[in-house]
Amino acid sequence: MAVLAVMALPVLMGLGAKWSARVELDHMRAANASLDVENGSYRAATGELTAQIQSLETVINDLGARAELDPAQARAMQKLPAVVKTRASGGGSQPNAAISEIAKAALSSPEDTFGVLRDLLHGLENRLRYVRRDIERRETLAAATPSIWPAHGWLTGTFGGRSDPFTGEPGFHQGLDISTEKGQPVFATADGVVDSASYTGDYGNLIVLEHGFGLATRYGHLSSYGVKPGQRVKRGDIIGFVGSTGRSTGAHLHYEILANGKLINPLQLLTQPANH
Repeated sequence: MAVLAVMALPVLMGLGAKWSARVELDHMRAANASLDVENGSYRAATGELTAQIQSLETVINDLGARAELDPAQARAMQKLPAVVKTRASGGGSQPNAAISEIAKAALSSPEDTFGVLRDLLHGLENRLRYVRRDIERRETLAAATPSIWPAHGWLTGTFGGRSDPFTGEPGFHQGLDISTEKGQPVFATADGVVDSASYTGDYGNLIVLEHGFGLATRYGHLSSYGVKPGQRVKRGDIIGFVGSTGRSTGAHLHYEILANGKLINPLQLLTQPANH
């Protein structure tokens, strides 16, 4: 259920929360209009509430727009391991202020109406604060999800069992091999930080990016580096160049994705071409 809740955020946050908040704003406007008609002495106070309601409506519109992800990016996020999605959820829950119950309360006087309006406003502000937090976390996860191809070329090696290219013995290939000409650019597949850029055994010249939420990517056999350890990169940035260093039979990029230190098949997340 927790995973379903996380992956339903594009709909629940973008549509459900926005619709719910709009219904509550309509209740507030109606009650506010009633106050203005029933008792002129409350006009100043209700005018202040009206301004706050309009401000909240702007926030709701903004949240609705931000909740909409690129369809390809959303598909990649849906295929992330459950442990990554759980990290992204943050473990928090939206507070239940029973706003709908307050809105149904009998309004016997302007004083009662004003009190209900204040309670509604406070509850809605509290709810939107939690919705904004969850949307921000989802945006961060979207940026951290490796989803573009790391190089232009043709796929010559896939994830899983295969014969070792040097010995012919059965083996396991830990990522993808993308063959192309030496010197072709290699792209960061998600936002992140360069964890290392160094010569590393069979990988040859290797770059490791950390993306947050337990996600990391590796780019091996490079001819040279385009980044340094500690550097922040964005999805699509050039981080290095294709080569044939280390245990390699020709110019190609070896690419891996790890989630909490465990290798996963990159093909399940690669939904978009490289940006350049």
